[in-house]
Amino acid sequence: MVQALVNEGVERIFALPGEENLHLLDSIRRSSIELVLTRHEQAAAFMAATEGRLTGKPGVVLTTLGPGALNLATGSAYAQLGGMPLVMITGQKGILSAEQARFQIVDTVATMTPLTKMTRQIASAAMIPTLVRDAFRVSVEERPGPVHLEFPEDIAATPVEQIALIRPHVTDRAVGSAHALDTAAEVIRRAERPLLMLGADASRVGASQPLADFVARVRIPYFTTQMGKGTVSGSTELYMGTAALSEGDYVHDAIDQADVIVTIGHDTTEKPPFTMDEEGPTVVHIGYRAAVVEQVYFPQYEVIGDLSPTLPLLADRLEGQVPHAQELLPLREGILARVADRATENRFTPQRIVHEVRAVMPEDGIVALDNGMYKIWFARNYRTTRANTLLLDNALATMGAGLPSAMAAALLHPDRRVMAVCGDGGFLMNSQELETAVRLGLNLVVVIVEDHAYGMIRWKQDVENLPDYGLTYGNPDFVTYAQAYGATGRRVDDVSELGSALESAFADGGVQLIVVPIDYSENHRVLIDELQER
Repeated sequence: MVQALVNEGVERIFALPGEENLHLLDSIRRSSIELVLTRHEQAAAFMAATEGRLTGKPGVVLTTLGPGALNLATGSAYAQLGGMPLVMITGQKGILSAEQARFQIVDTVATMTPLTKMTRQIASAAMIPTLVRDAFRVSVEERPGPVHLEFPEDIAATPVEQIALIRPHVTDRAVGSAHALDTAAEVIRRAERPLLMLGADASRVGASQPLADFVARVRIPYFTTQMGKGTVSGSTELYMGTAALSEGDYVHDAIDQADVIVTIGHDTTEKPPFTMDEEGPTVVHIGYRAAVVEQVYFPQYEVIGDLSPTLPLLADRLEGQVPHAQELLPLREGILARVADRATENRFTPQRIVHEVRAVMPEDGIVALDNGMYKIWFARNYRTTRANTLLLDNALATMGAGLPSAMAAALLHPDRRVMAVCGDGGFLMNSQELETAVRLGLNLVVVIVEDHAYGMIRWKQDVENLPDYGLTYGNPDFVTYAQAYGATGRRVDDVSELGSALESAFADGGVQLIVVPIDYSENHRVLIDELQER
């Protein structure tokens, strides 16, 4: 089994093993694979999925049977909806006999069926090379996602002769057909107010540069979805903003006026950046796979193929031939000015926190967000210049993923600044991984924005004009909590000191936790009152 994993290029496994895979664990010990022991299986899955997201190769997670395997469910859904390649290996009691009856046994394969692209039990040692090769192949095929293998302990213990491994090979994806490209190009050339939308799949490894070249050649203004941030730099003169809401935000001034929207790499697992209707714009879908037709998304034209070779072919047909390419560009200045409003105000507004974080993060610095109200503000206000430097989840949108995702990024890129931004609610869902981060010697800054509430749901409560009820709680002393794990903790109570505190944390190295309050009155002022008054 371990030889098969090495054959796939696996360099590390995130794990919380059990007695059913102790011998597998020992084989890992004697291999070239690094074992990253975590404190919870969910966190291990988040870390492995993030490795898949950042590298394009499946991350690997190992757990035991029963409760350990079940704790992978959220991480598997995270990878499934987010399009992240992931291979999960779980233990199981022996299947050739039942010496412990049904102790700890659940049907993990059946449980994982709706949460994975493929789930298989390894019932024969001779099948290990075949099933491992197939698992890694399926994980990266369209659309990338999680695969599960169950490895019973008696099958793992079976003596076998040397079994030949199956050498991995690269399979080229198809390129958009000439007919589809010609049709799409004609629609775009005739557009009076064209607009590009860059989605989550456009941020895949290898797609960013071809996409940047495409934008530079066709000169059509673009906006991004939340998970598409950074696919093309937000610093260009064509960037119109990010759709952090589905409708009514300032970027929707451009979306609502567009007569043709070209979506590149959009998948409807991400919360809708805009909604289609019969009176709306014509939509051209360019993606790795065909569009999934939804009530709010039913593109009239499609170009299906690997974005890297397909986009230059489309640019060849469009460069210098879109007469109204920049018709919507005059809206840009007003949109971005309104989004940046009050970014330097002297209080802990979301805008000010985003401003200070952006100031200390270099172009290649990675910020991993947990899920909460601040995520909307980072999506609107945080300018990215490189793909996958703002990691957020707008598909499953689960809490608890921010810290583990940042840890995976820090493991993969020890030479870059990495920061996790978490709400107090999301942080405490996997806060035990601070011990893992300290044990691994990671350089990582963790910012906790503290409001003593499930802030996003509280905002939704406010939007619905419901009483403030059932969403507030108390917190531990986070500074002492960090110190108990061997990390450095500090609290910033003066917003003018936040920038220097962040800079100092990166300079000092190690695991640094910074707690800041957040003034969410801006949620009502901007995202309710201001947007409704437009």
